[in-house]
Amino acid sequence: MRDIHFYYDPISPYAHLAFERLPQALMGLSHQVHYKPVLFAALLKAHGQLGPAEIPAKRDWTYRQIAWLAQHHGVALDLPAAHPFNPLPLLRLGLSTATPDMPGETSRYVTEQLFHHVWHGGLDAADPARIEALQARLQDHMAQRLKPWQAPDGEAVKNSLRANTDAALALGLFGVPAMVVDGRVFWGQDALPMLRAYLDGDAWFQSGAWEAAAQTPVGVRR
Repeated sequence: MRDIHFYYDPISPYAHLAFERLPQALMGLSHQVHYKPVLFAALLKAHGQLGPAEIPAKRDWTYRQIAWLAQHHGVALDLPAAHPFNPLPLLRLGLSTATPDMPGETSRYVTEQLFHHVWHGGLDAADPARIEALQARLQDHMAQRLKPWQAPDGEAVKNSLRANTDAALALGLFGVPAMVVDGRVFWGQDALPMLRAYLDGDAWFQSGAWEAAAQTPVGVRR
């Protein structure tokens, strides 16, 4: 069985698309996916980058592209009422459902609920009343496994999110979604075919081409 670590932030439409397409990409393989929430903004800050939605022309293109990709792949996707937004309450809510045997992880069900909260219905993802309702649904669903329910605004949950984000940075992650297998990082929803090829044993990954990409000299720095 292969372990796949899926790093995500529900603020990312590409992470939503990748999440929805992941079962099809992994069909027929023996695997376990570990869903790891991280703060996308912290990854951007660490690398001195702006997010796609923070660059006006890129923002417009991003929303057009994800709308096309969603219909192309048959994935439900509605832009939230406002984007970007502060995803911290959702990230912490997700991690509050982590269990001792899966620290720092969300189940596929919880991950799905976070993405659907943002990308289904065109509503305000940051609306406190909606987040409270989502918490109630998750708590009811997870009640038999959660002993006790961890407060989303508690220090344990906040530390778990920091630890996940720090671990992502240590792996070299610069964006979401990112799938990590055997220390190799596959970034973006469009990397799913590449991930599948690796898991299928594609000879390219043993050719040295993966390693050679990191040896390309830098011609100029701005």
